[in-house]
Amino acid sequence: MSELSNILATLDRGEPFAAEQLLPLVYDELRRLAGQKLNQEAAGQTLDATALVHEAYLRLVGDQQFANRQHFFGAAAEAMRRILVDNARRKGRQRRGGTRNRVLLTDVPAITRDPDDLLAIDEALAALAKEDAEAAEVVKLRIYAGFSVEEAADALGISRASAYRQWTYARAWLRCRLDDMAES
Repeated sequence: MSELSNILATLDRGEPFAAEQLLPLVYDELRRLAGQKLNQEAAGQTLDATALVHEAYLRLVGDQQFANRQHFFGAAAEAMRRILVDNARRKGRQRRGGTRNRVLLTDVPAITRDPDDLLAIDEALAALAKEDAEAAEVVKLRIYAGFSVEEAADALGISRASAYRQWTYARAWLRCRLDDMAES
């Protein structure tokens, strides 16, 4: 069992020193993920990579349990996604009634720069999760964690062929949903 797995198990048992040991092990990887996300955000972002990592970490070390390294980093990606979406919502409140722009998903995953687009994608992703949770998880790992399809398959414990099918399906589903949202 790796050192990270041992610390995650210790953290699950509620031992207070485990959280202190976990951060140095995962900090560089979390910072890299946060940097990727923020590089794709609009200029003038109020969050920086350090703040995003720290806020995500605080959300992670609560009462959540992690089965393994992949589960931890998947949860970290989800926490970062929620932080960015919450930040976009706060910004969106300042300019209520703004029109939504059409968002096209390309083969290269990237977080959109416009907070309104990010909110539209989050709303569509939530609807996809209700219809096909596994496809939504593949999308989250691809877009928000920067995973390849193969890495997403490994993290979810599914075959690569299934992950590619889920990714193709989810992209088409999200395109249709976002087109419908843009028209209304």
